[in-house]
Amino acid sequence: MKLLLVGAFALTASLSFAQVVEPTDSTKVEQTNDENVNLSETLIIGKGVIDVAENRKTPVASTVITREQILDKGVGNVEFPELLKNSPSVYIADQASGFGDSKLYMRGFDQSNTAFLLNGQPMNGMDNGSVYWSNWQSVSDIATVIDAQRGLGSSKLAISSIGGTVNIVTKATDKKEGGFVRYFAGNDSYQKQTVGYNTGMKGKWGASFVFDNWSAHRSFARGTEGKGQSYFVSVGFKPNDRHTFNLMIFGAPQQHDQNYSKPMETAYRNIKVDGVNKRIVATPGYDMTGRIGNSNYGFYNGQAMSAKTNYYHKPVANLNWDWAINEKMSLSTVIYASTGTGGGTSILGNGAGYTDGGFTSNGDINWDVLASKNQQLANGISSGNNGTLLSSSVNNHFWYGAVSNFTYDTKKGLTFNAGTDIRFYTGEHYQQLNNLLGASGRAASNAQRSKDYVVSKTFNTNPWNTLFNKAKHSERIGFDNSERINYQGVFGQAEYANEKFSVFAQGALSWQEYEKYDNWNYTAESAAAQGIKFKNGKAYSGERTKIGYNLKAGASFNIDSENSIFANVGKYSRQPYLNNIFVRNTVRYVEDLPVNNEILQSVEAGYRYKSRTLKVNLNAYYTEWDNRSMTYNGQDFTDANDVVHSNVRFIATNLSEVHKGLEADFEAKVSHAWTVTGYTSYGNWKYIGDYNFQVQDTDTQELVAGYENNTGTMNAFVGNAAQFTFGMGTRVNVTRAWSFDTNFNYFARVFENVDLVDAVKAGETYVNVPIAPYATVDLGMSYKFKIANSQSLKFRGNINNLFNDQYISRKDNYGYFWGNGRTWNASVTYNF
Repeated sequence: MKLLLVGAFALTASLSFAQVVEPTDSTKVEQTNDENVNLSETLIIGKGVIDVAENRKTPVASTVITREQILDKGVGNVEFPELLKNSPSVYIADQASGFGDSKLYMRGFDQSNTAFLLNGQPMNGMDNGSVYWSNWQSVSDIATVIDAQRGLGSSKLAISSIGGTVNIVTKATDKKEGGFVRYFAGNDSYQKQTVGYNTGMKGKWGASFVFDNWSAHRSFARGTEGKGQSYFVSVGFKPNDRHTFNLMIFGAPQQHDQNYSKPMETAYRNIKVDGVNKRIVATPGYDMTGRIGNSNYGFYNGQAMSAKTNYYHKPVANLNWDWAINEKMSLSTVIYASTGTGGGTSILGNGAGYTDGGFTSNGDINWDVLASKNQQLANGISSGNNGTLLSSSVNNHFWYGAVSNFTYDTKKGLTFNAGTDIRFYTGEHYQQLNNLLGASGRAASNAQRSKDYVVSKTFNTNPWNTLFNKAKHSERIGFDNSERINYQGVFGQAEYANEKFSVFAQGALSWQEYEKYDNWNYTAESAAAQGIKFKNGKAYSGERTKIGYNLKAGASFNIDSENSIFANVGKYSRQPYLNNIFVRNTVRYVEDLPVNNEILQSVEAGYRYKSRTLKVNLNAYYTEWDNRSMTYNGQDFTDANDVVHSNVRFIATNLSEVHKGLEADFEAKVSHAWTVTGYTSYGNWKYIGDYNFQVQDTDTQELVAGYENNTGTMNAFVGNAAQFTFGMGTRVNVTRAWSFDTNFNYFARVFENVDLVDAVKAGETYVNVPIAPYATVDLGMSYKFKIANSQSLKFRGNINNLFNDQYISRKDNYGYFWGNGRTWNASVTYNF
């Protein structure tokens, strides 16, 4: 059966060889859910600050996901990044880690180097660029359209995205009154209940609401229980034809247990990659916990408990204002704010791996044994590696900012844009206790502080509770620091277009200020003794400012009504993230390895064909990334003096990467009822040249002996993302009510993450091993019928990884990540 389906995909591929993804005109994109309401009947917001590719005269490589596709394939127990997996040069990993833990790679760049925007509001964290999808659970339920632009993209903002830009445009206030109720079920007891309602525009006002609740005892692997809620409120106000306002509030408090990578016995075979002998994983190997096992999981007093629980609540609010000043001038502004509270639990002290009987025979944590060891502690007090407790690394923040764009259209083909992008961010990071496991407290000792004490208060992982119940400074252990980042940017663009060609030029300039505080109980004398500045009763880093810029230009030429070509070029000087310029959890800047601005240069070109029945896109790109930084954590590292460090951080700076590749995608209308799509991409993404390297002990914050300031030369592949992708899809409308769709995806040239220690030792001869290629097939079916007037019922079902293929999605320096096996979901939606 599997071979027959693959053969069918290969046959339909002969119709063409590249997918489409021609953006659809925003006034014609169909919505379901509030069913069959199209965007022309919606109060559109943020026209000037939401850079959707369809608004550009000069094309970019992009994939547009419509409302109908989002609701069919991307809600419930399906992660948001999965919506983009049927696109060239896109790779999704870590789906089996737990709810909201999947990771998206675009042209080989991870999420921290791809810009994500929600109605023009930046979503990437300001300190490290990361995006945690668990914080944005149910964002698919409120998305009207998703525009994923690969590479340079069309954003006019001062954002230097490397991999691309993903614009998520949410529901605004619909002009028609109506609503829906949906029940969703999936594998492993997943359940979700959602209700939404639109008041319609009542004169000058209107509002939309969506609320839901979800839970499951696991996502796929054992020990990945999750639960949460989400809320969405959108209020629109249109006093006249010139002004439109829309206030959006969205939040998704959640908590979920996590499944991390794990070491495995692995069989290899030799192959040649680019003419070099390498090893490739031939079989997944042996893992004591099994494919769906989880070494973070076990039972305590008969109750399931995980060592790794993520809990977070990140409500966001943005106010959009569109002002049509006159026929030629307009101003769009979004003012936004976000607060985040929560963190992630982990073991503090010995843990199961360093305790006799700490693991059961099937690889589960034996929490009862760990608790019994705590009874033997002197006075019940845990310290250092004595005893085992559960603690949280807390990451709280408050973030506000604004983006404003002024547009002047001469109505003679020439358009000008100018605007600002400002952001203010404060964050605090500390450790607190969650479970004493029978101990009476934890010694909160720290060599850098003026005094020590014992902490016994614990905090739960309820995400609602984190908004109001925060640990005081005296209740924090391990580390306690805070940071401030201020960012100001200005940007501008000029674009000229006529029926035959278009040309544009963009520029942006930005300032970014950093400073950090250590909140332990320092005295001025203890800080001075360590060479640390002292301010407001705290150790202080001092303030630094870095300036960055963006430059982009492009042109397109319409050969005729069906064929066009385009080219874009850009250069960025991007400020480093705060996490890369400080020694972790300290106020000390990384002085031995100075972190400079990252320099990016990219050029891309493309060809488009568009007729009534066939759309084709071909793209080629070349990107250089210099002066980049890379850090990751490790355990049990032996230094040059044979001293073992339990927890370390590997730091590399001045790295260089080159990413180059080809992409193709197509959409073919075989008939009115039958559509075939496909895509493929080939990339060659490598680290090249010299770099600097050091290792830091994260317990003492000191650099380890022999790795204070090493240099190396690398010629290795960028890891964790598929450098070859291929996919085919088809959708058939059997009747007006019944349709089915299926997708085949194949991923190859996925390399293990670079091991910096091995790379330093081996130099240019270092080789990172490729992981075995794999393929998956997904199947979906929809059935909808009208009840009466505007009332209807819709049934939808999906089976992902239909043939239950076993595969490894990626490898970090701790071990391998299994991919999801067969999963399913089904929903029924009542629209009224």
